[in-house]
Amino acid sequence: MPPAPTPTPAPAPAVYQWNELWYGITGDHTRPEMRLGESSWVWQRWGMSISDQRYAHGVTVHGTSSVTVDLNRDCSAYEAQVGVDDLTMGLGQVRFSVYADGARLWRSPLVRGGDHAIPVRVNLTGHRTIRLVVEPRTPFDSVALADWAEAKFECR
Repeated sequence: MPPAPTPTPAPAPAVYQWNELWYGITGDHTRPEMRLGESSWVWQRWGMSISDQRYAHGVTVHGTSSVTVDLNRDCSAYEAQVGVDDLTMGLGQVRFSVYADGARLWRSPLVRGGDHAIPVRVNLTGHRTIRLVVEPRTPFDSVALADWAEAKFECR
């Protein structure tokens, strides 16, 4: 009797870094893409710092921000380290939220300039869009620079 065939392992998920995403008007709709008309200003970066901790990549937004990403494929997770960028020099107080298909899946406590980054990992199984939101504590905090460091989407 021949040996049983070895099952083929599932392919590793594809990882899409947020700082490398295209906008939907320039993309090919086969990977996550930001919606241009429904998204705030985004600074896609290589290198950033939160509370003197360096991160290789990520996205910086203003203290009042909302960015919508069409996943365009089956994705299992979104993860990042969130905090106030050191360029803000210790100023700013914001909250981060992650929504998927309109429902809030995660919200940070109040994050102040100088605080250590907070990890976020959200299950995206079955979702089609994600909205990444930053809200200021006061109107003054809207000028803070908020980071989604090491931000990435895991998809199939």
